[in-house]
Amino acid sequence: MQAVFDQLVLELEKPRPLTAQSLKYLAGTYGLGRDEVGSFLDRELAQLADDEIDLALSSQFTPKLADQAVFAAILGAQSVDRSEWPHWIERLHQRPTLACLVTEAGTSHRSPLRTVTLERYLHRLRLEATVPTTLFRLIGSLPPIADRPLLLAIARRAIWDTPGRQDILLKFLAGSCAADTYQLADVEALLGLMESASPLDLAELQQRLPDWEQILRSQLATAAMPRPFFNLQVEEMHGGGRDRRPADAGGKDRKQAELAFLGRLGQTLFP
Repeated sequence: MQAVFDQLVLELEKPRPLTAQSLKYLAGTYGLGRDEVGSFLDRELAQLADDEIDLALSSQFTPKLADQAVFAAILGAQSVDRSEWPHWIERLHQRPTLACLVTEAGTSHRSPLRTVTLERYLHRLRLEATVPTTLFRLIGSLPPIADRPLLLAIARRAIWDTPGRQDILLKFLAGSCAADTYQLADVEALLGLMESASPLDLAELQQRLPDWEQILRSQLATAAMPRPFFNLQVEEMHGGGRDRRPADAGGKDRKQAELAFLGRLGQTLFP
């Protein structure tokens, strides 16, 4: 597993632009202006308590699905037992492993990573997860090759914790590839649906799917209607009966995309 550890070092030490969440926290908690952030990182960050460090850097070092995919590609069907993690964290701490935080001005600031941050990152990588053999083989045969690391990361998520839920992913991948309708974005959308709604198996998913579609249709129909005014003066400011307020086009587009995905999901799983 040395390759996994070496990749951990690379990922933890790569330059990380400060997120909007981190900047907002630093400004709100410590009253920092944008031109003061770099100096704070150099002089004050190391003085913070562990809980303060975790709050300040949580958005920087909470792995996303793309980060998990990097390690899923290395691990394949293997996993790293949780009993190994304390030793790895100690090794990373003792090196030391240095964060490289980049401000909006483009300046880089290095700081040793605390155990609390190392734990946050390592514990959320899903290194302990496994992929069922049938699913692993299917992903290994799917085109395009570039999608496979992310598909493996999706397959390693905790929601696929039962055979019934694994069958949903397996059937959707196999069916969409057979029908030549496979899209990586659809598999990501399926993951989001599973993690939010948590259907237990194909039967429950089939039962609930029409309700989800109807909710989205209702929301789209409501979004297309003029929004009511609650003040006559405000109504006149916006043209009276001619509502000139901009529509939420982005929200409508997202709901339409969700509805289209649910349609493809139903056609693939329950033709």
